[in-house]
Amino acid sequence: MDDSWPVSVIDGRISYAGDIRQGLHPAAAAAIKPELQRLAQEIVAAIQREVPEYAGPLRGEFGHGIRTGVEQALRRFLNEGTPGETDAGRIYHALGRGEHRAGRSLDALQAAYRVGARVAWRRVSRAAAAASVPVEAQHELAEAIFAYIDQLAAESVEGYADAQAVEAGTLARRREELLMLMLAHPPASPGTLDEAAVSAGWRVPRRVALIASAPEAAARLARRLSGDVLYASDANHGYVAVPEPAQLAAELAAAARRYRAAVGLGPTVPLAAAVRSWEWAALAMRAAETGQMIEAEAHLAQLVLEASPDTLAALREQALAPLSEETTASRARFEATLLAWLRHRGAQAAVAAELAVHPQTVRYRMGRLRELFGSDLEDPDKRFGLELALRAPGRPSHGAGQPQL
Repeated sequence: MDDSWPVSVIDGRISYAGDIRQGLHPAAAAAIKPELQRLAQEIVAAIQREVPEYAGPLRGEFGHGIRTGVEQALRRFLNEGTPGETDAGRIYHALGRGEHRAGRSLDALQAAYRVGARVAWRRVSRAAAAASVPVEAQHELAEAIFAYIDQLAAESVEGYADAQAVEAGTLARRREELLMLMLAHPPASPGTLDEAAVSAGWRVPRRVALIASAPEAAARLARRLSGDVLYASDANHGYVAVPEPAQLAAELAAAARRYRAAVGLGPTVPLAAAVRSWEWAALAMRAAETGQMIEAEAHLAQLVLEASPDTLAALREQALAPLSEETTASRARFEATLLAWLRHRGAQAAVAAELAVHPQTVRYRMGRLRELFGSDLEDPDKRFGLELALRAPGRPSHGAGQPQL
């Protein structure tokens, strides 16, 4: 008898090449058949006696599954299944799922399989010997019994793994839904949040930090942060919520080298302020660059600019209209020079140092800018508008002098 049964997975199901019961000596099969009913009872009794988890009465769905599983296993072993048993393997798959639902590991069920194999071999070997089954055939019978039990156990392992996967997927969805509920408009009631948190297996914290990231980075970022972190993503954003963050600053500093992200206000806030914190994080995220983790509260002026993109675009078009006839390269130089001049309050040496050009170049460019903008450069309100326009997020990058956070 071949001592190997190749295993493959087809459509997520375990499939065995060949039948491990084929080739049994006819006398062995004949000797076993009259023992099946008593053997099933003996196996169930031994399982209850020797496996503590099953010591009580085997009632309900699980008890039915154990009894049916033993009986079906014995019939399948002798190819004695009834025509209605189209997929007996589902019984052992279901036993594995049931163990996961009961909150147990597979240890008890695996122990039950081992007990069943031992009891089966003890009774079957006596019956085979009494029927004068040849010794070689008895050895083949032993190999077949234990290999068959391994096959049944593998089907239960598959059922357990399937149940784990389903639970993990369900829990992940509930946690994503909880996070989006925390950030909903209008805000969800505390009772609704508490109920969703229980369903998601998440302990509601007193304070939370909200982080915005690129959609593809949310899960990876969450795994680098300590605590029971929630995360979700959509087409535009990654959402991360860190409860009671004790070492947030240090952990974010370490993650900043790898991710583009922004932290909301606080950076930790009461749960009721999570929506506002997230909005700040999302605004700050627009200004963050790859490999940069920024805190919203450290860049409030930039957030003000980010908060009204349409108004800012109109200001940019109006304030920088004198440069509309310049070439792209020329406009880039003039914008960089004008912004540096505004930032350094007209100090030409400082402007030249920032732009890495000769002071004479600065004087030339500023002369040209005075021709284009006229008295606007002397008007404080006009200068303020110009600086806002030049610092505006989303302004095309024209080279040196592009403002950074």
